[in-house]
Amino acid sequence: MLNDIKNDAQTRMNKSVDALRHDLTRLRTGRASASLLEPLKVSYYGSDMPLSQVASVAVSDARSLTVTPWEKQMVAPIEKAILASDLGLTPTTVGNVIRINLPALTEQRRKELSKHVAHEGENAKVAIRNVRRDAIQQVKELLKDKQISEDDERRAEDDIQKLTDRFVKEVDAVVKAKEDELMAV
Repeated sequence: MLNDIKNDAQTRMNKSVDALRHDLTRLRTGRASASLLEPLKVSYYGSDMPLSQVASVAVSDARSLTVTPWEKQMVAPIEKAILASDLGLTPTTVGNVIRINLPALTEQRRKELSKHVAHEGENAKVAIRNVRRDAIQQVKELLKDKQISEDDERRAEDDIQKLTDRFVKEVDAVVKAKEDELMAV
């Protein structure tokens, strides 16, 4: 029973860290990344489709992306979707290949993004602490139902706290790496 609670807590904490990593990949840094265009939806025959389903996105160099639509008539809708997005990018088209140059980030924008990264990290830590609270609550209920001893409860709470500390450190490392990437010129 206690192992199930600990394993469930570990799985949920791991998901919180993975969600943070996934959210931070979408954040624009000085480097080009294909995941930057991942959330974009393109109008395709009347329905909104993810960009990855109507075109291939490639990183051509450190500051530019190329988008190659599968069908020639999709060039205009893809351009329109990129311009309408809140990414602040301007596409240029050569034939049926769309080039997107990423401008360098200003110092002010870097600081804003750094604050956003710290905020996302704090949200992940709150999620991890909520998992800890739920797990400890489950352990207390087992003690209340007299299914475990007080020593088992104390040991389980210590293990859950160690698990929490480990995942909080991991969140700090992810946030620090992203902030370093943002501040690199």
